[in-house]
Amino acid sequence: MKFSDMPYERPQLEEIRAFAEETLRRIENAQDAAQQLTAYREYDEYGKKISTAFSLAYIRHTVDTRDAFYDAENDYIDGISPEVQELGRRIDLALLASPYRAELERELGSLMFKNLEISVRAMSPDIMELMQEENRLQSEYQKLYASAMVDWQGESLPLPKLGPFKQSADRAVRRAAYETEGRWFDTYNQQLDELFDKLVKCRTAQGRALGHDSYIPLGYDRLGRNCYGPEQVSQFREQIARDMVPLVEKVKRAQEKRLGVDKLRFYDDTLRFPDGNAVPQGTSGDILSAGREMYRELSPETNEFAGFLYDAQLMDVLSRPGKAPGGYCTDLPAYQAPFIFSNFNGTSGDVDVLTHEAGHAFAFYRAARQGYLSGLMNPGMESCEVHSMSMEFLTAPWHEKFFGPMTKKYELGHCEDALTFIPYGCMVDEFQHRVYENPEMTPEQRNALWLELERKYRPWTDFDGLPFYSRGAGWQRQLHIYLYPLYYIDYCMAQTVAFQFWMAAMADRDDAWRRYLTFVDAGGTKTFEQLVASAGLRLPYENGCIGEIGSAVSGWLERNRL
Repeated sequence: MKFSDMPYERPQLEEIRAFAEETLRRIENAQDAAQQLTAYREYDEYGKKISTAFSLAYIRHTVDTRDAFYDAENDYIDGISPEVQELGRRIDLALLASPYRAELERELGSLMFKNLEISVRAMSPDIMELMQEENRLQSEYQKLYASAMVDWQGESLPLPKLGPFKQSADRAVRRAAYETEGRWFDTYNQQLDELFDKLVKCRTAQGRALGHDSYIPLGYDRLGRNCYGPEQVSQFREQIARDMVPLVEKVKRAQEKRLGVDKLRFYDDTLRFPDGNAVPQGTSGDILSAGREMYRELSPETNEFAGFLYDAQLMDVLSRPGKAPGGYCTDLPAYQAPFIFSNFNGTSGDVDVLTHEAGHAFAFYRAARQGYLSGLMNPGMESCEVHSMSMEFLTAPWHEKFFGPMTKKYELGHCEDALTFIPYGCMVDEFQHRVYENPEMTPEQRNALWLELERKYRPWTDFDGLPFYSRGAGWQRQLHIYLYPLYYIDYCMAQTVAFQFWMAAMADRDDAWRRYLTFVDAGGTKTFEQLVASAGLRLPYENGCIGEIGSAVSGWLERNRL
């Protein structure tokens, strides 16, 4: 079925409640583990229908935030989703308290029960109104960001359309594009500060209501982190600051020399070559066609996947007025279908969508066909990002289909981008930890903290008086900080694993692909640590890991300088 033909019907809370309560009754009155399993599996199948309706409303809302019908449906779902989560929590609690738990664990696996314990800790009727408020504030931020239009060279453009100009070979154009972007954020400075302040206080109140000193333990539980905690994340960040930041600083000095500028400024940061970055050759349609051909040739598994994705029109990737910013992959479990959302803007990022987001989509497509329960479909967020970031590198032999004569430029730039991203991602994570540890910070204190972390993780940065950025407010354009708290470090840890898959592929492509499929096909049946071990790779927070990976990637960059 094509995406446009998928019917949407508003999920009725009364019906969901009745089904959940009947499931709860069946579990509590069951005479054996088999009866409980039957009731739980039927509830899981019903939940896929509800989840699909939620996803359809969200996708169609973000595709056009001005659509009054789906705007209202998104608000409705924001309102009912906390109660739906609470109903699910009651069923999870019943399973955890089952007198047949040992039999259930033998059937479903002990990890699922560990995940259920984490999940029930993250929810309570006591915080339902606060969760509804959090949903409302997140939607308000997303709508504000989606409304962003700027005047550029006599034309009104959505903010993402500035992307190509921020990478212009003309330095004056780059600076002007960043100034234009900064002016929009400065115009809405007060609204953005107020929204974030309310979100921090709302999340902090939820954490404290559940017995925590701050939001952070709740945030970790909501991300399903089942094999590491803040201590390991802090160790990872410090390894990055100690072992990777100096390597990235060398990359930046090489970039400075390559560009021929006296000193690298912030508006030079994303330009890798003096004559311009590698850009995809051809139209958006050409890029999509090349993507399908790439997956047809990569493996039998990706050929099958791409045929499903393209034939069912499970992508919306063109930027338009009113479309929400950013990109994501979500799923429609009733159809065993992923969906990719993005905003093409004529840069190499358009190709990254067809590798990164398609990596997520491929993983869901594979897991959905393994027969897993919903609770075992996806691993932790960091493992999900391994799916996507590794796909960016495992598709390297097909880059020429997109970039033609610019392929070498793209590959060098892509590697540099991936390496330099990691300190930035750690900066985002430490910023959030310190904000949630100190929720009473003023907007000015948050901006000062951001500038302090810039010096720690990106000491080469010179904002050269740019509006918005130079006052330390650049974090406000990072939508994850508003929408997905504490998530950003997952990208960083995943990137270190993706680098290892890349190195393995350069040594033996077939073996690396088999290891990647093993990682993907396990779904959520293993922890992050177990998945990494199963692929024969090193954990990011293992002592010495970052130095080893950084050295290998730096060596590749040295051998492939242009």
